[in-house]
Amino acid sequence: MSYKAFLSNSKVTKEDQEFYDLKNKAAEYYRSNGVPQKIENVLNEMFWQKPDDIYGYLANYFSRLSYIPVISKITGRDVFDGRGLTAIQTQVYCIIRNEEKVVCSAVMSGPSDGLEADGVAESGEAFSNSNQQRLSITTALKWIRVHLSPMLQDFNPTDQANVDKLLSDFFMARYLEHKDSLNIEKEDELKNESVSDAPSQATPTPAPTKDKKGSDKGKKGNSTEKPLPPAETPVPKMPGAMAVGVVSLAVAKTAARLLGEPLYRHITSVRVPQAQSEMHLPVPMITILSCGKNSVGKLNLLEEVILIPSSSQRVREVIGMGLELQCEMKRVLDGSAYKSGPIGVSEEGAIQVGFERPEQALDLVTEACANLALPLGSDLRLAINCAAHGLMDYSRGKYEVVSGCHKSPEELVDMYEALITKYPAITSLIDPFRKEDVDQWERLASVIGQSCCLIADAASNLCPRWSEVKPLPPGVTGVIIRHHSDMTVSDLMQSITDQKETMLAAGSGDTSIVDLAVGSGVSFLKLGGLRGGERIDKYNRLLAIEEELEQEGILGVREKKLPVSDLYEPLTVTPEAAVTL
Repeated sequence: MSYKAFLSNSKVTKEDQEFYDLKNKAAEYYRSNGVPQKIENVLNEMFWQKPDDIYGYLANYFSRLSYIPVISKITGRDVFDGRGLTAIQTQVYCIIRNEEKVVCSAVMSGPSDGLEADGVAESGEAFSNSNQQRLSITTALKWIRVHLSPMLQDFNPTDQANVDKLLSDFFMARYLEHKDSLNIEKEDELKNESVSDAPSQATPTPAPTKDKKGSDKGKKGNSTEKPLPPAETPVPKMPGAMAVGVVSLAVAKTAARLLGEPLYRHITSVRVPQAQSEMHLPVPMITILSCGKNSVGKLNLLEEVILIPSSSQRVREVIGMGLELQCEMKRVLDGSAYKSGPIGVSEEGAIQVGFERPEQALDLVTEACANLALPLGSDLRLAINCAAHGLMDYSRGKYEVVSGCHKSPEELVDMYEALITKYPAITSLIDPFRKEDVDQWERLASVIGQSCCLIADAASNLCPRWSEVKPLPPGVTGVIIRHHSDMTVSDLMQSITDQKETMLAAGSGDTSIVDLAVGSGVSFLKLGGLRGGERIDKYNRLLAIEEELEQEGILGVREKKLPVSDLYEPLTVTPEAAVTL
C-alpha cells in the first residue's frame, strides 16, 4: 500500500499498519547505515567501468566496507612433525563477513626442539624427552581450549603486540605458579631427607696415597689442575609452554593472510611500521658435513661443518654451489683417498662421515672446493659447530673430542688455535666450550684474535623475558637464536634486536621460520643441510622471497661478515702449526 493510499483510507487493517511500520523501520535502518548511497555509488561506478564479472565487482566493493575480521576461536590438536615427533597444530577461526572461517594454522614442536635428546643428564640421571613431550602437549592443548581461545575471542589478529602481551602475561602467571610449586616440592624433599638421615660421625678424609718417589698418586709433578666449573642447573621446561609460541605464530600468519601479504612483510611492518624502500635477506648457512658424536667414526668434535657464502651471492647460486660441493665430496670419498666409515645423512641433512681426526674432514672440504674452483677462504668461509656441551665427560672433567681421547679445557684452547692456524678458512667457532668454562672462552678469544669469531648457541643463555637472562661468555661476538616453543613472535623479535649480531636457526617445522628471519632482519639463517623435504622447502621459500623482492626492485645488497672482537691482536699464522690429539 502506498503512502497516499494509506492516508486516504479511513479504515486500515492491522496487517497493513504493521507492514507499513516495518517498511519505515527498514528504510531508516538502511539510511542510517548509508546503504542507499553506497549502492548508488557502486552502480554508477560499475556502469562506467563495465566489468566482466559484475557480481565479483560488487563483492569486492562491499568486502572493503565490511567489519575487520576478529578471532572467534582457536583450536589445537596433536600431529607429527618431520622427525616423527609429536607436535601441536593450532587453527585460528575468524568471523569474516558474518561467517566463521578457518583462516590459518601453525605447527610447532615441543621441548625436544632444543639442544638435548634422550640420554644421560650431566648429573648422571637418565631422562626421556618423550614423556616430557607428551605432558607438554597435553597441557598445551588444555591451555588453548580452556584459557587462550576464550581470552583471544573478538580480538583483532593484526594487533600482534597486544596478542603477544596477553599470551606473555598468561604464561607469566602460570610460570610463577609452577615455580612456587617446584619450590614447595623441593622444600618438602629437603625436610624428608633431614628427618630420615640419622646423625653420623664424620669420617676423616684419607690422605692422598704416595708412590715410591713420594709424589701424590695420579698427579704429574707439582702441577695442580684448576677444578672444572660445575654445570649450571638447566631451567626446567614448563609443561604447556608451547601453547604460547604456537598460538602467537598462528595469529601472525592469520593476520598476514587477512591483510593479503606475505608473512615476512607483516613481520617487517610489526617491527618497523614505516614502509621499507629496501629489504635484505639473511645469508644462508649450509651444513655440508657432520662428524659429531652420532657419526660412526671416532671423531666427535665436528658436529657440523658449515659453509658461509658471501652476502652478494644469490640464493639460487648458493644452493647450487652447496649441492655441487656435496656431490664432489662424495666423489672424493668414493675414491678411497680418505679412511672413512660409511657415508650417511645426518639429522641436519648433511653428509655424515666417520673420521678419526678433524684434519681429515677439513682436508676433504678443502680438496672438494679446490676441485670445483670454489673460492674457499675469500668469498666462502667455514664455521665449525663444536657442540662442546655434549662432549664433556664429567667423570674425567675433560672433553672427549675423539673417542678415547680426552682434552682438558686448556688443552682444547690449544687445539682450536692449531686448527684455525692450519685452516684459515675457518672464521667461526660455535660453542667451542660449555658456557661454564668462562676462562677458556676468554683465553681462546685472545689467542685467535680477529682471525675467527666465537658464536654462542647452547652457551647463549638467551631466555624469554620472563626468565633471567645471563651474560654471554667473554669473547662472544655472535649469537644463534632459536624460536623456542615458549617464545611469542614479539619475544623472538626482541631477542634479535637485543643482540648486535644474530643468526636464526631453523628447527623442525614449516617454512614460517624463513619469513620470520627475513621480517626480523637477522643477519644469518642457519637452515641445515640440503637433504630432506622440510629443509629443501625452507631453502625454496628463501629463494621465492628473493625473487619477489627482486621483481619489486627492493632487494638490497649488503656486505655482511661475521664480526670478530676488536679487543685482541690478530692471530699469527705459522705453517708449522699442527693439531695434536
